[in-house]
Amino acid sequence: MSRTEELAEVPGALPESLTGFIGYLLRRVYAQFSAAAAADGSDSRDFLVLDALTGRDWESQLDLAERLGINRTVMVSVIDRLEACGEVQRTRNPGNRRQYVLSLTDKGRRAAEDRRRAVAERDARLTAVLSAEETARLDELLARLLPESAQPLVQGTEYLVAQAHHRLRRHGDEKLAGTGLRVRHYGPLSALQAYGPCSQQQLAELLAITGPAVSQLVDELVRQGLVRRGRDPRDRRRYALEVTGPGLEKLGVVMRAVAGLAADVAGMLGPGGEDELRVLLLKLLAPTHSGTAFSEFSEPPAPARG
Repeated sequence: MSRTEELAEVPGALPESLTGFIGYLLRRVYAQFSAAAAADGSDSRDFLVLDALTGRDWESQLDLAERLGINRTVMVSVIDRLEACGEVQRTRNPGNRRQYVLSLTDKGRRAAEDRRRAVAERDARLTAVLSAEETARLDELLARLLPESAQPLVQGTEYLVAQAHHRLRRHGDEKLAGTGLRVRHYGPLSALQAYGPCSQQQLAELLAITGPAVSQLVDELVRQGLVRRGRDPRDRRRYALEVTGPGLEKLGVVMRAVAGLAADVAGMLGPGGEDELRVLLLKLLAPTHSGTAFSEFSEPPAPARG
């Protein structure tokens, strides 16, 4: 995920046509939690690694990355950073000289404790709108979205949100492998199909994302010939975006992948879990989102389930 994508979400209205998707709501909550961590000067991945190493040394950096759901390249930079500040050390694995064993230093153990307290305080602040029972249920449902091997390694609502978000994102994108598309393209394509032609600024408002984020998405779709920039029929002085014929075909492909992802999520959560999780995620978003992003336009499409 690029830095532009990480900072894409903006507080305000939620797109009505997307709030039916657990993956979308998770993305919004993840953005909210990440902003709070950044404001506290924290990197969630640093603590996740320190926390995983608290109970044991790890014989494979790659294995740890996969278990924690961290991109391999990102994991290298995280370990480099933690090693540089003296919190983690690498030693050659005597059983496999090509691998390094990762372990905490004394400084790393102290840092893990300090960050654990900070994370607990931030979790309490971010979930203050929920009761203790609701928070426990939220954590239980989020854990169901993770592979069983990762569940014992992830503790705290903030990290369950992050790992569940990353896993669903990867899972959805895997369904689109070979198409040149990602799950993130569903929002702009579906919005332009329903409300286009419209300006790039209007599209950003429809999706409740920043200008740089929508610009990146539009550029990707224009390069593939799925969206065109033409003159706005209502104002010839400015450009408007609209979906092309190939774009409509690709929208169908993305819609099927998104529907498949929604079905998988429903299966992971079990009977009633999907609706429960949706309600809890919307409660977390309620303090910073007052309405829907489509209110000033025509009636939005019915929300999809999942």
